[in-house]
Amino acid sequence: MAVPKKRTSKQRKRKRRTHYKAERSTIRECERCGDPKLPHRVCLSCGYYRNEAVIDVEID
Repeated sequence: MAVPKKRTSKQRKRKRRTHYKAERSTIRECERCGDPKLPHRVCLSCGYYRNEAVIDVEID
């Protein structure tokens, strides 16, 4: 079984991991009310998803 001869340094380990980054989430406008929302999710301000009422939202 292959075993490393020497310990991997912190610097070498961090250099290798520079490409592991979190991507920004895309934010879209709701087609109905225009508020920002995540794609493929119910709009929290109007309660619609794909022009269909999914949840009841109280309006102040």
